[in-house]
Amino acid sequence: MPVDPPSRLAGETSPRSAAGQQRSAPRHPSRGSVTSAVEVRRSARRSRTVSAYREGDRTIVLIPARMSEAEERRWVGVMLEKLAAQENRRVLGDAELTERAERLSAQYFDGRARPASVRWVTNQNTRWGSCTPAEGSIRLSHRLQGMPEYVVDYVLVHELAHLLVPGHGPGFWRLLEAYPRTERARGYLEGVVSADRLPHLPAARGE
Repeated sequence: MPVDPPSRLAGETSPRSAAGQQRSAPRHPSRGSVTSAVEVRRSARRSRTVSAYREGDRTIVLIPARMSEAEERRWVGVMLEKLAAQENRRVLGDAELTERAERLSAQYFDGRARPASVRWVTNQNTRWGSCTPAEGSIRLSHRLQGMPEYVVDYVLVHELAHLLVPGHGPGFWRLLEAYPRTERARGYLEGVVSADRLPHLPAARGE
C-alpha cells in the first residue's frame, strides 16, 4: 500500500490564481460528479501540483502543461473524487469505524478477521494504516478522513487481512482479491502520493 503523506489537492488554487492559464475544451465529468462539466486548464508555470475547484456548475482542474492526455484523464478522475469527498465529508468515530471493520470482515472474510480495536491515529505520517495481529488492533491514519469511502474500506480490508496473514506473501494478496475495488483504491492512493512528488516506500514495510 502506498504510504507517503498526502498532497495539496482540491482547493489548492483559487479561481483568481488560474488567470492566464491555457484552457482545454470543457469535458463531461466521470464517476458521478454532480457538476455538469469539467474544464482542464494547463499551465507551463505549473510543474508539479494538480488542483481543482468548483466554478458555478463547472469543475476546474489545473494541471501542468507537460502532462499527457492519459495522465490528464487519470487526474480528472482523482480530483473529482477528492472534491466530492471534501464536500461530503463525514468523519466516522472510532466506534463507527469498528462497526464498519466488522461488517467488512463478515462480507469479505466470513467474519474470520476479528479486530479487538479499530481507531484513528494522528501519529502515522508514513503509512495509511497499521495492524498489530498479536493484539488484534488496527490503526488508520487521520489523513484518510474525507477520502472516498471505498478507499477507507480498502485500507480497513487491508489491515483486517493482516489479522489472518501477517505478511505480504501470495496468501495475503489472495485475500485482498475478495475486495472488488482494491486496484481502484490503490490507484487513488498512489495518485495522492505522486501529486506531492514524494517517493514510494515499500508496500510491505510495517503494514
